[in-house]
Order: sequence, then C-alpha cells, then structure tokens
Amino acid sequence: MTPRTAWQELKQMTATVDPAAKQTARFVVMYDTPSDVDAFERHYNDVHIPLAKQFPGLRRYTRSHEPAAVIGEPCYMVVMLDWDDMAALEAALGSEIGRRTAEDAAANLARYTTFRGMILQLDEV
Repeated sequence: MTPRTAWQELKQMTATVDPAAKQTARFVVMYDTPSDVDAFERHYNDVHIPLAKQFPGLRRYTRSHEPAAVIGEPCYMVVMLDWDDMAALEAALGSEIGRRTAEDAAANLARYTTFRGMILQLDEV
C-alpha cells in the first residue's frame, strides 16, 4: 500500500466514526535518545513519574522504550497518559501539578534529551 493510499484509508476510517462511540483523551510524549541515559532514567523514574502520576483524573500512564519506527525517525521512548475526555486532560495539564510536571521536564529532562508532545482525542471505532 502506498503512503497516499494508506492516508486515504485512514481518512476514510476517521470519516466513519460512530458519533455515539466513547471518546478518551491522550497526551503522548516522544523522547529522543538521552545524552546520559542513566541520569535521564534516574530522574525520569525517581522524580518525573511520581509527579506525573499525581495528575488529576489520570486513568493510565504507559511507556515504551525504544519503539520500532515504521515510518520516520526512531525515538528512545514514547509515553502515553490517558484521561476520560479532553476536558479532564486540559484541566490536568492546567493544574498546579501540571505546571510542576512541565517545569520539571523543561528544567531537568531537557538537559539530557529533546522531546515532543501531542494531545490526541481518541474515538472508539
């Protein structure tokens, strides 16, 4: 399947979403390989995860180390945080703990790696 055909298929699938289907919201962060893996992992596990797990309304926190890239450049780790809906996700990110978690990422994790994040609204199909 060519990329254009794959995109057309994806577009068709999203156009046929059942409006009554359950929607959830997800915050995804992709981290590039850290300059100091041990220091990054230590801070991430000891400080960042405990902070992020305090997000109000957080339903699930998952991560994958060294995911296999199918299209595009690989990354070191992908983290996914799930909420019941977009309003809950937005409230969590705007909360005091959301501010503290973002500050920790900018001040500490950014010393070791670059990362990017995105917010997704997930529709069950």
